[in-house]
Formats: sequence, C-alpha cells, structure tokens
Amino acid sequence: MYSLNCDPEKSWPCWGENGAGKSTLMKILSGVYTRDSGSLEIFGKEYGDLTPKQAQEAGVAIIHQELNMCKHLSVAENMFLGREKTKGIVLANGDMEAEASRILNDLKIDIDPKQVVGELPVSKQQMVEIAKALSVNARILIMDEPTSALTAKEIDDLFRIIKDLRSKGCGIVYISHRLEELQQIVDRVTIMRDGQYITSMNFKDTTMDQIIANMVGREIKEQFPRESCKKRGKDSGSQGIKRRSHGAGYQFRIV
Repeated sequence: MYSLNCDPEKSWPCWGENGAGKSTLMKILSGVYTRDSGSLEIFGKEYGDLTPKQAQEAGVAIIHQELNMCKHLSVAENMFLGREKTKGIVLANGDMEAEASRILNDLKIDIDPKQVVGELPVSKQQMVEIAKALSVNARILIMDEPTSALTAKEIDDLFRIIKDLRSKGCGIVYISHRLEELQQIVDRVTIMRDGQYITSMNFKDTTMDQIIANMVGREIKEQFPRESCKKRGKDSGSQGIKRRSHGAGYQFRIV
C-alpha cells in the first residue's frame, strides 16, 4: 500500500534513484498506466483503473518528462485538445484563445495563445503544459523532472509559478533527481526505492545525507569518492592513441 497525502498549498517531492518507481506511480495516479493490484483512492473516493480523462475529472493533472504536445497546433488548441469549445458544429477558436490568454496572464506567462507550439523553446512549451493542466482545474499537479531542459533563469520562473499555484490551493507533486534546487519550494518529501515506499518526512527536519541514505538503502560517506590509479611507464605495455593522415582528414587507431 502506498499513501501519498499531498495537501493543498504544499509542494511534495517524490525522490528515489533511477528505477525506483516514481514515474510509474504517478502515471498510475494520472490514468496513464493501470495498476497491477491494490486499490486507488483520490480525495476520499475509491477508483478502479483510471483513464486520463477520469483522473482529470478527479482533479489530477500530470506534466510528463517528455512533453506531450501537438507541435503543429497553436498554444490555445493544445490547451483545449480533446475538450474543444464549440459553437454548434464550429470550433469556437476565439473563446478558446481568450480563455487561454486569461490563464497564461494569471500565471504571468508571456506567450501568445495563437503561437504555434513547435515554434516555442522547450521552456515555453513546458509553461504551456502547466497552463493546460490548470485549465482543467487541477487540484493536484504532478511534475515529472520539469527542470531537466531548463536554464537557471527558467528554473527560477518555474519555481515562481509553483509558489503562486500553492498560494491558490493547488498541491504539487514534484519528481526530481536534483536535490539541491528544491530547497526553496519543498515542504515534505517522500522516498521510494525499488518500487517500494520507504518513508516521508518534513524537509526542514532532515538533511541531504539522510535523504540520500534512504534513497540508496545505506549510508553514503562520500558522494564523489576519489580513486587513485597507478601510472604506467613507456615499456609497461600500455595502450595509447596514434593519429595518421588519411586524405583530407585523420584516422585514429588504438595501439
């Protein structure tokens, strides 16, 4: 059994080594994967196998590590994909663009809703994903490695948005392997290892060494231990690389 109590106005990182099961758990919660066994309860209501649409209706939205957007469509079209506004049998593009503009402005994101998504940098596409999640009135927003392709300035912008969302009552589940960058937005932290829940703790009451030890299952005395190696002499049979001219370029071989 895995119980994740993510309160409104809180940021809750889910940490673990690669393969710990973080992304798999969140994809089950958001309806992308189906569970093998057990029960699933969200906001006090029990569910069987969720679909992404059911997860959205329950108030859960996810931003995947691999951005899930139609790059040939506009920002507004992506935000309302699958739930388009219509007037009769005609798409109400003006209404969708106006609503998208309102959400983007609320988040202080400077993006034209008419802009084609494929023409935006990755950082802006990620902001569109956040706006899309909020357009379905998400109460829990899951972010899977959201800073993996961002610069330091873009990470600061993302953290500003996260703080703003928390102030509006949206709970954030944040998956990341970058421990140091989260200190400014973290409340509690959950640790997973080998597909199992290990522990949850208040971030301010623990240390990075304790977090890492729970992640790997043992105490880590040195994160980057030094290793020494013996030098080989010229006659010790050591390998090297030789270069020889080959036409307009060079050819390399191990000797």
